[in-house]
Amino acid sequence: MATLELRGLKKYYGNTHAVDGIDAAIAEGEFLAILGPSGCGKSTTMRMIAGLEAPSAGEVLIGGKSVTHLPPRARNVSMVFQSYALYPHMSVLENIAFPLKARGVPRTERDAKIKWASAMLGIEPLLQRKPGRLSGGEKQKVALARSLVRDPALFIFDEPLSSLDAQVRTMARSELRLLHDRTGVTTVYVTHDQIEALGMGDRIAIMQHGRVRQLGTPQQLYDQPADTFVAGFLGSPPMNLLQRGGRIIGIRPEHLLPAPPGTTDDQSFELQVRIKRLEFLGTDWLIYGLLETGAQGQKVLSKVSPGIAATLQEGALQTFRVERMCLRFFDPATGSRVDDGPR
Repeated sequence: MATLELRGLKKYYGNTHAVDGIDAAIAEGEFLAILGPSGCGKSTTMRMIAGLEAPSAGEVLIGGKSVTHLPPRARNVSMVFQSYALYPHMSVLENIAFPLKARGVPRTERDAKIKWASAMLGIEPLLQRKPGRLSGGEKQKVALARSLVRDPALFIFDEPLSSLDAQVRTMARSELRLLHDRTGVTTVYVTHDQIEALGMGDRIAIMQHGRVRQLGTPQQLYDQPADTFVAGFLGSPPMNLLQRGGRIIGIRPEHLLPAPPGTTDDQSFELQVRIKRLEFLGTDWLIYGLLETGAQGQKVLSKVSPGIAATLQEGALQTFRVERMCLRFFDPATGSRVDDGPR
């Protein structure tokens, strides 16, 4: 295990700033998820940590020592990719043993490490199979075992679950987090999937245009987004962002609920919404509407239970209410969150 620190990390490709000055400190044993849309710089950041890309400026420190100019093999970093990169002509056992053989680890120690890693991941029955006979989830476990036996100071995952189907991905997400908790290895997990980031990360770094827009715990980012980008990116569905009274008001869809007209009080905030569509999602319904108070025509989303949805009709004008403590306010000029807003 080791700490990881990024100091002013930058990567330019000509006039393109892929990573434009990242400062972050990851504690020993922490699980950091790097989240953002395609092209935001998260994979480039990961490659600079691993030594696969040289920074244009800044430093990477692992365990308090600069590794900025060291090759990947000298950083004691283990990576798991989306493709898993297993050797098709080798058995599972041979794939797991490969990095140990390359380092000249004695046979006895090698066998002990393979036994330990395969038992931890429950793949002992697969050791004699070739990768072509494995499912996607099994291949992922083999790639993890191959990384584990190296005793890395740092794990780096580059969207390792994106090629799995939804059901397997849910189980794999839980297994990855449990594996981290058992081993305690400092982990950087790159993903575009916010559910993975929210479900696994101790902290999340949300990136856009090569910069970290906010770094904090999942609940901090969800409850107190630093700006309109984070507010609109994190959450499914995302936060409503409504222009009103010289501010942007942020309202999570699950906080915006139908209410009888005229029942507002000092602790709540009312909106008149024309319901355009009701969408069934199983345990919840989404209500799509247009605002008919304030800046008319703005789109709004509400997330409600089936019981509440049954009382609503498409085309109807409905009063929606949100508790004032759930409102978030943003400066329309900068997009940054401010402490208060219109009443």
